[in-house]
Amino acid sequence: MKHAVKKMVVVCSVMVAISMLTGCTNWKKKYNSLDVEHQNLKGLYESCITSLDTSAEQQARMSQELENLKKQLAQGKTASQATGFKGDVKVDEAAGTITVTLSNSILFSSGKATLKNATSSELDDIYRVLRERYSGSQVDVVGHTDTDPIVKTKNLWKDNWDLSAGRALTVLRYLVDKGVRPEKVRGVACGQARPVASNATAAGKAKNRRVEIVVHMR
Repeated sequence: MKHAVKKMVVVCSVMVAISMLTGCTNWKKKYNSLDVEHQNLKGLYESCITSLDTSAEQQARMSQELENLKKQLAQGKTASQATGFKGDVKVDEAAGTITVTLSNSILFSSGKATLKNATSSELDDIYRVLRERYSGSQVDVVGHTDTDPIVKTKNLWKDNWDLSAGRALTVLRYLVDKGVRPEKVRGVACGQARPVASNATAAGKAKNRRVEIVVHMR
């Protein structure tokens, strides 16, 4: 009987020891897992801080650039001279934006969203200025059309919204391929909703068919 009891005690001791060892192993695994999670969170935190610091620096630089633009415009310089962009350029001081307007006749054939030429000197100039002076700014590429319904190319486009979107994305992709950061550019389709001239005349329709590059300074 004593021998049996002693044997049971030994067995129980072994089981307790195994249980303790298993418990230690589990706690070690949990500790290692939590440590890895902590390191990951620490890395994310440091990355966020760096990103916020960079954004703050860029914002400060853009605010200073906007103030410089205002001073130059007040001194009598044209929007083109002040911003560095060529062609049809407008500065909205209240909104903090620069808008460069490109006629669709420069870029596209009627009803098409493929650039007339593989390279565009107008878009190359815009990219150069964006890179040199406004690399930290958000850029919108906005497509517009006149009110004429899609007829000849209805196999390509559902409506003017669709066409304006296709043209905006073509210009966007051209700029991104050149080097504009994808996270800094957006494509916007306005269709015929935002005319700048009357659609009652051919000249007015021509003005409404356009792509705008909008640079946000704030």
